[in-house]
Amino acid sequence: MSLPNFISLGRLLAVPVAVWLILSGKFGIAFWVFVAAGVSDAVDGFLAKRMNAQTELGKVLDPLADKALLVAVYVTLGQAGHLPVWLVILVVFRDLLIVGGIILSHTLGRPVRMRPLLVSKINTGAQIVLAGGVLAILGLDLRVDQLILPLVWLVAATTAISGGAYLVGWAKFVTSAGNGS
Repeated sequence: MSLPNFISLGRLLAVPVAVWLILSGKFGIAFWVFVAAGVSDAVDGFLAKRMNAQTELGKVLDPLADKALLVAVYVTLGQAGHLPVWLVILVVFRDLLIVGGIILSHTLGRPVRMRPLLVSKINTGAQIVLAGGVLAILGLDLRVDQLILPLVWLVAATTAISGGAYLVGWAKFVTSAGNGS
């Protein structure tokens, strides 16, 4: 296994640790685990390109680790009452929509190559900042509470727009697949 894949695997293994820390009320440590996971994402991507070590496993493992961490942290923070439940549902539904689209395209025998949309990149960034901000407030006593509500609405808007854009793209894909195009 290549070093970048090993780092991605480590990030994936950090998911249950982060969930446990949040549920145990150890928000400060959870914040640092979340930050370390974010840094590891940048490092494994850099190393994969720099070492020419991009692999098929890495193409699946890296985004899987990213999504698993974000979704798990959102669900756990929502369950603990630190994020609005409606936002957690929206974030999880969008990710299920994307995964469902990928599975559908494979089922139809026409796999699609996923390329993140600009709004999706903005959405991911906003999701990370919101989760990190909530963990920082809870664990580091960082007083950035006034930023949380605008971030909640930014995450909600970009999640809805991104999910809608993917849905429209897949509707076109399914329609063209049904026409034999």
